[in-house]
Amino acid sequence: MELEEFSKIFKEELNKIKVSLNETQIEKFYKYMILIQEWNEKINLTAILDPKEMIVKHFIDSLTVANKINQGAKIIDVGTGAGFPGIPLKIYDDTLEITLLDSLNKRVLFLNEVASQLNLNNKIEILHGRAEEIAQNLKYREQYDYAISRAVAPMNILVEYLVPFTKVNGKVIAMKGSNVEEEINLSKNAFNKLDCSVLEKEKFILSDDAGERNIVIINKNKTTKSIYPRKAGTPKKNPL
Repeated sequence: MELEEFSKIFKEELNKIKVSLNETQIEKFYKYMILIQEWNEKINLTAILDPKEMIVKHFIDSLTVANKINQGAKIIDVGTGAGFPGIPLKIYDDTLEITLLDSLNKRVLFLNEVASQLNLNNKIEILHGRAEEIAQNLKYREQYDYAISRAVAPMNILVEYLVPFTKVNGKVIAMKGSNVEEEINLSKNAFNKLDCSVLEKEKFILSDDAGERNIVIINKNKTTKSIYPRKAGTPKKNPL
């Protein structure tokens, strides 16, 4: 797909979520798409490689939270994978101070290349590690306005990964699929132990039958107890 066609489709989809980008930003998204397609031949980044699908299911999906984040905010994207939603958010708003965290070093190498090629090096940090370990590091613990994640884990596991990163009264943004109410109901014990509570929920439908999405915003009410997150692997094996 050429840039002109990409730009036309992208702008149509952006209008649906009330987000606007300038031509330079759209060119960065186009370059990002090309990098994903090229690197995907070497490492597994995504099963979605069709340009239209990538626009809707990756770029637009990532930007659905753009209007919920304050300018200049400090954000950690946990389990970022190919950079979603952190890279799209950084392209959208360069004032954001973003940390991208992933447990696979090959993906970290890819993200460093993306940051370099798209000139995103201002206020961006790319970390290799597990959330359970990095969140116990005082350099990162309770340092963020927002901790965000997209399609990483069920809610009762996810909050243990994310809540320790946020400041008191900071926000966890969980980008979820269609069964969000069930996940929330199963997470009441986790919310209680981690001193957090659901603040806002928003449902929307992505175009082209890409399905239902839900944004859940969770407020951190108190300082997280030092025992959380538990050691690597424990939240997944034994959810709160």
